[in-house]
Amino acid sequence: MSYEVAVLGAGKMGGTLIRGWLDGGVLEPQQIVATAAHRSRLDLLEQELGVAVELDNPTAVREASTVLLCVKPYQAAEVLSEVRDVLHADQLVVSIVASATTARLEASAGDGVPVIRVMPNTPSLVNAGMSVLSAGRWASEAHMDLVETLFRPLGRVQRLDEHHMDAVTGLSASGPAFIYVVIESLAEGGVKAGLPRSVATELAAQTVLGAAQMVLETGQHPALLKDAVTTPAGCTVDGLLTLEEGGLRVTLIKAVMEATRRARELIGPPD
Repeated sequence: MSYEVAVLGAGKMGGTLIRGWLDGGVLEPQQIVATAAHRSRLDLLEQELGVAVELDNPTAVREASTVLLCVKPYQAAEVLSEVRDVLHADQLVVSIVASATTARLEASAGDGVPVIRVMPNTPSLVNAGMSVLSAGRWASEAHMDLVETLFRPLGRVQRLDEHHMDAVTGLSASGPAFIYVVIESLAEGGVKAGLPRSVATELAAQTVLGAAQMVLETGQHPALLKDAVTTPAGCTVDGLLTLEEGGLRVTLIKAVMEATRRARELIGPPD
């Protein structure tokens, strides 16, 4: 049996990607094989998604055109070393492992094996994700096009030089958690002002969604869109002054910078 994609380590994000491919019609269940460390996880994937499952990574890789690496950063080198003997230059390795550079992955995968690094985020689960792609030394334009085809149904796709990938991790991969705090806080403000909690949460979430859509669809700088809401002597400017006084802007900048710093450390120093 041959497969288009072998998903090594089909945990939460691996499962999200598989669901996105199936829902978007990019792949059929019979074109995917997934591996995991536990049989219970594989049984769940097989029952819910109808994909082939395999406990043995080399067996899955041997029959696949594209290998998607979805393991923890500390597991990446070990898993690639495990499948190195069955990998060859006609296959493509796609890694969503944070902090693992393409050079490091290539060293584990073997000479000539093309590697592409991708950093998606969890909103991919609802097809509103952000995925950033970087090519390794042996990856061609055709390889990049293939990977973009796989990830575009899950949201937006951007190609960047690899030296940006830690910052991508700090911003778009960690960013949803920061925005959930913002939504939670806005909703709490609504509750404090007298709204039912369910209503306040919906208003806050839809407001964040709508504001993000305005930025993406109009192409205008967020500062200009902010000014359009802020009428002279209105209530919005008082709220903005409170945000500035509380240091929200600086705190969010620092959060991205700290997450970026941590992303550089996840996998440890080069061998």
